[in-house]
Amino acid sequence: MRVVGYVRVSTREQAEHGLGLDVQERSIRKWAKANGHRLVAIHADAGVSGSNGVEDRIGLPLVLEAVRDGQVDALVVARLDRLARALTVQEATLAAVWRMGGRLFTVDSGEVLPDDPDDPMRTAMRQMVGVFSELERRMVVKRLRDGRRRKAELGGFAFGSPSYGQRAEAGVLVDDEREAAALSRIRELHEEGASLRAMAATLTTEGHRPKRSDRWHPQSLARIVARL
Repeated sequence: MRVVGYVRVSTREQAEHGLGLDVQERSIRKWAKANGHRLVAIHADAGVSGSNGVEDRIGLPLVLEAVRDGQVDALVVARLDRLARALTVQEATLAAVWRMGGRLFTVDSGEVLPDDPDDPMRTAMRQMVGVFSELERRMVVKRLRDGRRRKAELGGFAFGSPSYGQRAEAGVLVDDEREAAALSRIRELHEEGASLRAMAATLTTEGHRPKRSDRWHPQSLARIVARL
């Protein structure tokens, strides 16, 4: 069976839980090999919230296009919450895959079967897992918001992860020399007309590193390029 992989991680999740893009990719490749499937491609959304819809992502639309155009028979993710943490987004994406004749698998629990009017518990259990996944996301957001509010009250930097090129020291934003050098190289490559994929490969080869990974992804570069 031809399958396409999808991996997603938000900056917060990557930092706190270590479930990075590389970890997800390895699990998908291992799953495909163990089950005798041909992995056609893996598309990624780096630093994208699980509550974002398809229109706010880069990788997920490519996955759905592959299913729609018959390039693959199924989509595989490491866990269902990598597809989406918001229940409405999860259910809409699943419905789209099934409507286009595709199948969906998760590495941790196998195939996610379409709704069956004769088995309402199937739908209820899937959605219940989605509800708790969404609740977990909302609780994490609340804890972060409470922490930032408290930090702001104490006079420190309290607005999430600093932009690439800066870091927080003792509650104050300062320039990061290593990242500043990478930004300069990104600007050069962009002005030369290099594609995001080519830029990612060049930066990784030259030893420039993102904030929380060992290699660059086009999606994370796109956000940096937009700020140049």
